[in-house]
Amino acid sequence: MRLGQSLIGNPVIKMTDGRELGKVKDLYLDNNLKFVVGVFLGSEGLIKRTPTFVKSTDVAVFGMDAVLARNTVVVQEGDRLPESEQWVRLDGLEGRDVDTPGGTKIGRVADVVLDAEARVAGFRLTHLSVEGPLAESKTVARGAVVDVGHQDGVMTVDLALAERETLEINPDSLFSQPGAVETPQS
Repeated sequence: MRLGQSLIGNPVIKMTDGRELGKVKDLYLDNNLKFVVGVFLGSEGLIKRTPTFVKSTDVAVFGMDAVLARNTVVVQEGDRLPESEQWVRLDGLEGRDVDTPGGTKIGRVADVVLDAEARVAGFRLTHLSVEGPLAESKTVARGAVVDVGHQDGVMTVDLALAERETLEINPDSLFSQPGAVETPQS
């Protein structure tokens, strides 16, 4: 598993001819925060800024160094897909408070943890207010999430379940984050 931030800055390359379509600037998640639905490439236009992206269905591989796009017509504009209005950008999810159903503050969302198929396996946390297994792993499995927080802006998790389910993150994905410190390999 890897962190969503590890994809930021990677080139998006067409498999058919090797042409670079852009760089990953952010990720779009579905409204239920269960999977990546698109790769945000940025916004175009001087007066009306239109977001451009590649849908996940057009991605063959979310690689460690690049995202490989399947076909030749993959760059979409945000205002052409009505469902894109329901998507959540990763940068909009970062900093969302996380608590228990009883209101005990746990921390804040720092990132998403993705599996090989770009499904959300869980969330990386920061500003932790609890001790124990959750504080050690700094992650919450997606299965422990009771409410993603669209109504009140607070993600709610079942603490007992979150402490039982642990996620292992590929250490290499930590090194490609902005501001991460890379350790020498022996």
